[in-house]
Order: sequence, then C-alpha cells, then structure tokens
Amino acid sequence: MGSHEPEHFSFKKPKVQSKAYRKNYSLLTKHEHFSQNYEGLHARPFPVLSTPFRTSQLCFLHDESYSHESELILLREICQRYSVNPPGKDISCFYQDLGGYEIRWERHTEFSSYTFLLNDRDENLFTSTPIELIPIDWLQRLPGKVISAVHLEALDVTSVNLEKNSLRQYFEGQRLIGSKLHHGEASIYSAMRLHSDSFNRILMVNNSLNECQNGRVLRSLLEIEAYRNMALLAFPLAQEVSAKVSQMESQLAQLLKAQNSKKSSTDEKHQLTVLSEMAAIIAELITNSRYRFDAGTAYYQMVESRLEELEEQEITELQTLTSFIERRLSPACRTVLATKRRLDDLASRVNRASDLLRTRINMVIETQNQALLQSMDRRAKMQFNLQQTVEGLSVVVMTYYVLQLFDYMLEAADSLGWNTNKALSISMLMPVVFASVWFLGQRIKKRLNNIE
Repeated sequence: MGSHEPEHFSFKKPKVQSKAYRKNYSLLTKHEHFSQNYEGLHARPFPVLSTPFRTSQLCFLHDESYSHESELILLREICQRYSVNPPGKDISCFYQDLGGYEIRWERHTEFSSYTFLLNDRDENLFTSTPIELIPIDWLQRLPGKVISAVHLEALDVTSVNLEKNSLRQYFEGQRLIGSKLHHGEASIYSAMRLHSDSFNRILMVNNSLNECQNGRVLRSLLEIEAYRNMALLAFPLAQEVSAKVSQMESQLAQLLKAQNSKKSSTDEKHQLTVLSEMAAIIAELITNSRYRFDAGTAYYQMVESRLEELEEQEITELQTLTSFIERRLSPACRTVLATKRRLDDLASRVNRASDLLRTRINMVIETQNQALLQSMDRRAKMQFNLQQTVEGLSVVVMTYYVLQLFDYMLEAADSLGWNTNKALSISMLMPVVFASVWFLGQRIKKRLNNIE
C-alpha cells in the first residue's frame, strides 16, 4: 500500500468583522425563548451594598381577589409620590431608588416580597427601621396576607460589641442563635422570634465582605426567611389530612375484616358503596392537598440550598442558623412527605379493596347466571320434549279428522247408490293419511327452521 502525504492547511487570521457583517447575525431565525433564556439568568439581581445598611422586608401571600395588576397600580402610585419612574406592564420584579432609600418588589408564584433598603445606620439598632419611611396608608392597601416579616441590620465588626449579653438587648432579651459565614468573613445573630413590632430581627456583622458579597448574603437571609415560612404552610394541612387518613384507615380495616366473613349480596353492595364514598373523599383530599405538599417540599429544598450558600461555622455557645432551622423545619417537612405517602397508600388500598369486592360480587353474579342458564336449559329440554309429544298427538288428531272427512264422503257415496265397504276403505286410507300428515308437518317445520 502506498503512503499518503499529509494534507497541509493554511490558517488565515480572521478579518475584523464589519458592522454590516455582524448585523447579518441578527437575521438568523431564533427560538422564541432565545433572548428570554439569557435575560432570565440576570433576573432578580442581588443589591450591591456597603456596610452599614438597614433592611425591612414584608412578604404577602397572594389573595385570589387581587391580581398582578393591582400590585403594579400601587407601585406606580408610590413612584408618583416620589416623582420617579414607575414600573412597566407585565413585569415580575421592580427596583427603584425613592430618594434616600430603595424599594425592591418581586412577585413569585404564591407570594410577593416588598424590601426596603437604607444604606446607613441608626444609633440604636432596630429602633428606626426602613419600613417606617413608607406611608402607612399605602402599606395597609398592599394585597394579600403577611406571611413573613423581618428587619435586618448590617454593621462593621468595629462598631458593635459582639459579647452575647450585649447583643441580647437588641433582641428584647431573647435567646440568641448565631454563626460565622464564609470562613469568618461575617457573622449573623438572631432570635428567630417575632418581637414587639411583629417582625423577626437579624443582625449581620461584616468583617471583610465586599459590596457584592453583602448583597448575596442579604438575599440568602431574606429568602431563607420567606421560603421557611412558605414551607411551613403545608404542615397544618398535613396534620389535618393525617387525622382524616387515620380515621379512614381504621374504617378500611373494619371493612376488610368484614369481607372475610360470609355476607349476603346486599351487605357486599353496601360495602362497595362505602368504599366508593371513601375513594371519592380521598380523591378530594389529594386534589386539595397535593399542590401545597409539593410546594412545601420545594420551598424546603430552597431553604436548604440557601443555608448551604452561607457556609456557616459555629460560634461558641450559640446554635447555628442551619441547625436551628433544620431541627424545626425538617420534622415538619417529613410529616408532610409521610402524610402524602399515607394518602397515596390509602388510595391504592381502597382501590384494591374495591376491586376485590367487585370481583367477589361478579363471581356471585356469574354463579347465579350459570344456575339460571342451567335452569333455562332444563326448561328448554322439557319444552322440546313436550313439543315433540304435542307434534305426535297433532299428527294423530289431524289423521282422525281427515279420516272423518273420508267417512262423510263414503256415507254420501252410499246414499248415491255406490256400494262401498266403508270400514275397509278407512282402514286402508289410515296409514296413507297418517304418513301424509306427518310428512307435511315435517316440511312445514323444516321451512320454519330455514327462515330462522
């Protein structure tokens, strides 16, 4: 075999693309979500903040009586008060400086968050909060119900005493939890309780975080607070559903026990009716709870993800935020998952019990139908035998009447002077008439069978 010489390629340095050539790229046919996929990566950015800063956030659970547009109307109203640019149409987030402080609005699937930021500090922590700058009449008209409320203040490490008893004064004497973040670059403290103003409080102490890191930590802490409360919405529903499931499990056990004893068809039909009613109730429970259970699980996973982002480390004698939330949130989430599994298992067991009972009822019906068919078969045989008997008698009767007619004819012949032996004639005609009548009857019967 001969050898092939390697091909040599010459690479030329690409020319700088002209504006006209680059414009041609924009003429390419793009998927309808092409731009949206890129823009979505930058949606809801974290704030860029220097320490110190103060934050207040309220999260409102959506109410069916209010729409997306009603929130935008209120946002446009407050923008008009401060003479700033209002939000556009059909947006899901809005960030605007109102002159001295910033408002950040984000609409989620089930709730909307309103965050108010001040890039300064007050001498006394948590005594003057950003939300106090918002007109109370405007706040009272925000649609929905409050599901989360938190104040967060961030200070430099040099401007606060980190001794535990000194920090407790900012949390109305409540027991503290706290941790170091990002290998000691910051630390956080909170009581994770509602204080006298019905807000939770979080103190963030910055050691070496830059402005972007400040914003990312702030976003994680606010999302933990919102998602934690949203995840717990599934827990009361799980308790309610669990009680109903326990009641129906006991009822199902009694029905299954009753199925093992011999019952009449009426009792079995009653049991089937009860099982059908239970299946309807379970289907309604699944419909009313499945979304909330799945949403609660999703919120719990997001809380876990945000806690991982904080990279917490323990502070002496203080419980970390992760361990505190996990200890209280995990059992609630496990209860939700267990209730969901129990509900699905109960639905499956009720369906199996219904199928078993229907099978038993069908077997009883088939047995009854088989007995009925056997009875009908016996009756058909009796009718057939009776029919054959009647057919034989009919031939005899018809033969008798035909011979009677011949007897009348012979008597008439005698009156005309024809001397005939009537008895001999009738006896000779008898087998002929009998055979003729029988043959004719068979022909008629055959024709009728052909017609069928």
